[in-house]
Amino acid sequence: MKNKVFLLVFVLVALAFTKQDHLPEGFVYAKTIIPDLDVELRYYSTNNFVGDSIVGYKANTLIITKPTAEALKNVQIELQEQNLCLRVYDGYRPQQAVNHFMRWAKDLNDTINKHQFYPDVNKRHLFRDGYIASRSGHSRGSTLDLTIINGNTLEPLDMGSPYDFFGEQSWVEHTNLTQEQKQNRQLLQAVMLKHGFRNYPKEWWHFTLRGEPFPDTYFDFVIE
Repeated sequence: MKNKVFLLVFVLVALAFTKQDHLPEGFVYAKTIIPDLDVELRYYSTNNFVGDSIVGYKANTLIITKPTAEALKNVQIELQEQNLCLRVYDGYRPQQAVNHFMRWAKDLNDTINKHQFYPDVNKRHLFRDGYIASRSGHSRGSTLDLTIINGNTLEPLDMGSPYDFFGEQSWVEHTNLTQEQKQNRQLLQAVMLKHGFRNYPKEWWHFTLRGEPFPDTYFDFVIE
């Protein structure tokens, strides 16, 4: 019996390493570095502004560059000291997924989730206003969309707007927030900046590793 258990463990470990080897050099599965990380890839689901799963997302598996994972681990450790944790909504994003966004943005009749994610934005202006672009920093592997959750309830802290909400409510310095919402945003900003990330000012959830290893390379391998 012991031999069978040992063999099963050996096979599982071997499969994990084999899977890892299929990634481009410099990339890792985030949970090999941060096993307790909460991952909810919104583009693998239908809970996103498109209202459908996105091309290139074949699993709820967070892939990022190794330096990004190592920096993120330090963020997780610090938050856990306050009984808080990270929840990651997106990391590496294939270029084919970005292309999917572009096709969707051009179909002005497809507005299934407008009420939830862009109620005050005319879909025809998504390109003009910078919500949709032909390239994304996510495709370089060192950009993350994330929030903070309560370690007991696993509920996200109130940040004043939902993830991926198109509008000024999502700007980091938006003024029409409660004191609690401001404090939650400040906490997220402070801990991420402390551990080597920089924020995109118009999206409180969006961070990129400073000194990212592939600043000029946009990858297109599938998430699986």
